Amino acid sequence: MYRTGAASLDDGRRGGAMLETPERTGAAGGGDEIERRSALTRWLDGVRANPAGRLTLKIVVGVLGTALVVGGLIMVPFPGPGWLIVFGGLALLATEFAWAHRLLEFGKRMLGLWTQWLLRQSWPVRILVSAGTLAIAGAIVWFMVRLTLGVDLVSEGLRFVGR
Repeated sequence: MYRTGAASLDDGRRGGAMLETPERTGAAGGGDEIERRSALTRWLDGVRANPAGRLTLKIVVGVLGTALVVGGLIMVPFPGPGWLIVFGGLALLATEFAWAHRLLEFGKRMLGLWTQWLLRQSWPVRILVSAGTLAIAGAIVWFMVRLTLGVDLVSEGLRFVGR
């Protein structure tokens, strides 16, 4: 959820849009989770209630979210959770910035379309996409190990197998 309104409103409205929360929709769920979420929402509303708190919150969320996005983008070529961290950073930024919310929704939509496309393909195409992904990840690992440690994994592997 992102905020466009300046002050908190008790009727659950933020910037003219009604929020659907478990308290308002009557969805079944854990009562503790609802209370914790309510406590966090009340605390954030308290911070946003004055201009200094609102600005400080935007700055903190902006710096942390940007750090997560940049760090995730640096990790994207490497095997690991690069894209997950990018989306996490965008989700954090989306709590305070409308542009980040739109970008996050676009990214989720494109990921869904890519997944649907891949699932419609035959098994050979899926296997080729997976093999290509693994080959790229392996090449990146090989390059980084050679660059940082000075070890050629291919040469070492061939020497090991040749024994």
